[in-house]
Formats: sequence, structure tokens, C-alpha cells
Amino acid sequence: MISSLLRYTKEFRYNLTLAYPVIIGLLGHAFVQLVDNIMVGQLGTAELAAVSLGNSFFFVAMSLGIGFSTAITPLVAETDGANDVSLGRKVFIHGLMLCVFLGILLGLAVLISKPLLYQMGQPEEVVELAFPYLQWIGISLIPLIFFQGFKQFSEGLSYTRPAMYATLIGNVVNVTLNYFLIFGIWIFPKMGVEGAAIGSLIARCTMLFFMALYVRFSSKFSAYVRNISFQKPQWSLFRKIFKIGFPSALQMFFEVLFFTVAIWLSGFLGKNPQAANQIAFNLSSMTFMFAMGLGVTAMIRVGNQKGRKDIPRLREVAHSIFLLIFVFDVVFCLVFLSLNEVLPWIYLDWNDPLELTSVYEVVKIASSLIIVSGFFQISDGLQAVVLGALRGLQDVNIPAWITFFSYGIFGIPISYYLAIHTELAATGIWIGLLSGLTSSALLLFIRFRYLTNKLLSD
Repeated sequence: MISSLLRYTKEFRYNLTLAYPVIIGLLGHAFVQLVDNIMVGQLGTAELAAVSLGNSFFFVAMSLGIGFSTAITPLVAETDGANDVSLGRKVFIHGLMLCVFLGILLGLAVLISKPLLYQMGQPEEVVELAFPYLQWIGISLIPLIFFQGFKQFSEGLSYTRPAMYATLIGNVVNVTLNYFLIFGIWIFPKMGVEGAAIGSLIARCTMLFFMALYVRFSSKFSAYVRNISFQKPQWSLFRKIFKIGFPSALQMFFEVLFFTVAIWLSGFLGKNPQAANQIAFNLSSMTFMFAMGLGVTAMIRVGNQKGRKDIPRLREVAHSIFLLIFVFDVVFCLVFLSLNEVLPWIYLDWNDPLELTSVYEVVKIASSLIIVSGFFQISDGLQAVVLGALRGLQDVNIPAWITFFSYGIFGIPISYYLAIHTELAATGIWIGLLSGLTSSALLLFIRFRYLTNKLLSD
């Protein structure tokens, strides 16, 4: 047992070498969300709830775009493992074309869906603030999904740093503009939550511009971008990307929809539960970035070994990443449990006497939610990393059904019942989240073991 454990732990260094740029980039994005929430929280609990409601629409659309773009990474990783530069170039070009089309489509879908805000039974003052926020944040989907095309291609070649650089630059732009636009500093108008959305749009355009230039002029990618010219699209390659991308998009869509339903349910309970839900969700998003980064690592390394047809090595690498995220998430769980009453105060202004009653209620609710969130760190992290490994195997259809069952059939009904029909209220929502994520983690791990056992026996 000890020798097996040592086999896995010796992979930790390389796993972290691949993962840390992704984690830093994602943490930077999550940090911007944290700063946005802190800035908006200074305006009041209604403004914080409005950002939560607007982002619930945005994240659903974003999940489809980002989920679809993840098909590029395992396909490029497989061509890299097989040393097939020509096919890798074709995957990159066709994937980028699909990302541009999808970004425009999803951006338009969000803009068209804006009137639904008034038909969801949410607090009226929250909806009025969320309406203009959603307009700008919806437009930002276009550069964001376009950026994802470059990002997934670079990560498929095991170059995870370029996207980190792009994200960090975008984060600096985002935080700076948000500060000026939310509060009306210097020559800028005071735009509140709408200013936060405009800052995000400009930051995402900056990220896209940087990433496109990096891929175009870096020697690392010269073999892939040299002498690119317009050629007749290969519909068979579009179909191959779509065959992986569509179920991957559904997987991410089901998970994001799961959390989006939690936001909507908390809105039925009132603006303070919705604000508390946003605090717990934002904190969980910060720690989830580690799982996302290691999920990308699993996708890359499993894809490489698939290209080399080395299944024993594939399984060993995957298990080492599973163990690594487990260690991280146990630590996060302990942090959440020990600081559950302290963390909510980061987001709120306790110096405003007019808001003091609401602030104390939000803190009380958020403290309970953070306890539940602490327990689901492990399930959430494992399901994300195992899902990445399955994408590396290009197994996406069954995992899509697993996530649909775990979240849609199992988790959401539990959240709804406990929130609406019991005294648990907002805490019941998060117990449902914990149930769905645990189901997903167990079933996805069983699926991975089944597939790798089958490949070993062939």
C-alpha cells in the first residue's frame, strides 16, 4: 500500500507544474469576482443580490460555451501525444471557428432572455438592479468564449502559462475599472453594479487580445500557426469536435444550472438569503479553482497517454491527480469549518446603521451555508477532476447522463424540498448541493474505473 501511495505522490510535482498556471489564472478570475462582490456589497445587500441574480443567467450561458470549448484540449493533447502537428493545427482552427460562432450565439441568447428577470418571482428592487448588469455581462460572452478557443488549444499542448498571463492582465484591468466605475472615482460616472459589468467586458476583450497575440507570435506555437490560410472546412472534424464538445457542454451546463437553481431558490426566500447564498457561492468558487486546474491537468495527461496508448500509465497518472485534489479539499474543508463565522464579514459593510439588521441576518445565514460548503469541498473537487480524466479519455456521453441524474433528478429536488417545505430554508438548498455533488463524484469515479479496467483487459 505504501509503495502504491509513493507511486502516486511522486507525480505530484509534475501535476502541480501543469496545474498551477491554470489554478493561478482561475484564482485570479475568482479573486476578481471576490473583489467585485466586496465592492458591490458596500453599496448594499440588494446590489449584492442583483449581481448574484444577473450572474445566474450569465453562468448558465457561459457553462455551455466553456464546456463546449473543452473538447479542443483532449483532441489537441491526443495529437500532441501522437506527434501529429498537422491534425493538431486543424483541430485548433476548427475549434476556434466554433468558439466564435458559439460566443455570438450565447451572447444574443442572454440579451434576449433579460425580460425573464421580471417573471421569476425575485425581489423587485433586485431585478431592477440586475437588468442593466445582465446586458453588459451578456455581451462579454463573445470575447470570453473566443478567448477559450485559444486557451484550450494552448493547454492541449501542455502550455498552461499563456492563459494565466492573459487572465492576470485581464484581472488587473477588471479590478481597476470596476473600482472607478462602481463608485464614480475621478472622471468616471458612478454606475454601481452596471459599472462592474462594463469593467468585466473590457477586461475580457483585453484577455482575448493578449492570448491571440501570444499564440500568433510565440515560437512555442509556430508550427501550428505558420502559413495558416483559409481552406474549405472539414465537416468531419467539426462533427468530431461537436461529438465531444456538446456532451461536455451539457455536463458543465447541468452543474452550473444546479447552482443557478440554488440562487433562484434563495431569491424566493428573500434578498438576504440570496445575498448570503452569493457569499457562500463565491467562497466555494475560490477553492473550486484548484479542482478546475487539476481537472485540466487530468484532461491533458490522460489525453497524452491515450495518444501513446499506454493505459497502465494513464491510470497511474489519473489516480495521482485524484489523490492530490483529495488532500487539497480536506484542507479547504477544515478552513471553512473553522472560519465560517468570520468569512462573511469580508463582503459586507457593518458601518452603515441603515443596513445593520440586514447585514447581521446575512452573516448568520452565510455562516450556516459555509459549514455545509466545507463538507462538500471533497465531493465537488473529486467530481471535477474525475470528469477531467474522463474528458481526456474522450468519454463524454455517459458522464453527461451521470451529471444530469446527480444534479437534476437527485440534487435539485432535495434542495427545493428542504428550502421551501422545511425550516432549513437556505441551509436546505446547500444540503441538496452536497447530495448532488457526492452522487456525481461516486458515479463518475465508478465510470472511470470501469473504462480503464476495460482498456487494460483489451
